[in-house]
Amino acid sequence: MHNSNELLKFKPLLFLFLSTFLFQHRNTAETPVNLPKNITIPAIVVFGDSVVDTGNNNYLETIVKVNYPPYGQDFVGGRPTGRFCDGKVPSDLIAEELGIKELVPAYLDPNLQPQDLLTGVNFASGGSGFDPLTSNVVSVLSLSDQLEMFKDYITKLEHIIGQQKTSALLSEALFTVVSGSNDITNTYFGTVSLRRSQFDVSAYTDLLVSYASAFVQDVYKLGGRRMGVFGLAPLGCLPSQRSLEGGVERKCVNLYNQVAEMFNHKLSVQLSSLSARYLDATLVYVDIYRLPLDLIRLPLKYGFQVSDKGCCGTGTIEVAFLCKYTCGNASEYVFWDSFHLTENAYRLLVHDILTTSINNFVS
Repeated sequence: MHNSNELLKFKPLLFLFLSTFLFQHRNTAETPVNLPKNITIPAIVVFGDSVVDTGNNNYLETIVKVNYPPYGQDFVGGRPTGRFCDGKVPSDLIAEELGIKELVPAYLDPNLQPQDLLTGVNFASGGSGFDPLTSNVVSVLSLSDQLEMFKDYITKLEHIIGQQKTSALLSEALFTVVSGSNDITNTYFGTVSLRRSQFDVSAYTDLLVSYASAFVQDVYKLGGRRMGVFGLAPLGCLPSQRSLEGGVERKCVNLYNQVAEMFNHKLSVQLSSLSARYLDATLVYVDIYRLPLDLIRLPLKYGFQVSDKGCCGTGTIEVAFLCKYTCGNASEYVFWDSFHLTENAYRLLVHDILTTSINNFVS
């Protein structure tokens, strides 16, 4: 049930799906990443937005959900699962590459089994951000909500394997945090700006980094020791942003890319500072700006045909229920809809990230 005001707000709300851009992958299957000797990653714990959400939003009263076709057309069985993609999303692919498991279940899935908890779960919620306001606008799980779910998860683990083994599991698990895109594209630059009157760009990116820092420290206090915090991709090159702000030629929006780079630099510096404070933790900044930009500029180099629009609909603005039809062969496209990458593109970036950063994650 949505009133007329909600529908009128749909255009700016579209930006909330923008957590999309954060990865790049290969068109062919890769062998799993090899961990250093005597190193294990027994579980993966995922926080964030629609880039990594594996279906939590299915169980929320929100318009930000995709549990219907054509989403999932290339997923196992061709079924929609609430993943903002044609197939698997980065959370699944990271777990797959590390040999943990094939899929990372949504924590709110009523079919979640006790044994699923032992190898990790997903708390991510499409439409969320570091800024609590971003999540509140569309009634999705904020990072604070996700943290409370994580506490519940810890309690369940302790009932299954005991407190000591739970602590050991959490210290060896890989935690990933993927957020921030919705804050920039919707909450700050959206048609109905919610923060621009309060902050200039520099101050708002400072605010987001402070939220990110606090969240990382909260996870640390609860036992997380291996964390990969993803920066922002070149948001100005998303098909949606090119359509709305890139002029007739649909060029990349330089301002949005510059803001992403500003945030990324500040986040990287802050994580380095936290690493110096928490010497028993591994806090890794994951750069996903440069590689996606190369993928968009040189799609043929990576085996793609189209990188300026998505496979879904016209590929220029459609997302969620606006996606009524697809291009058919999503493997030729970098983007699935105007915000989210295809599984093939995600697979390429995840592999590249892990092969270049795995030693950082397990150091």
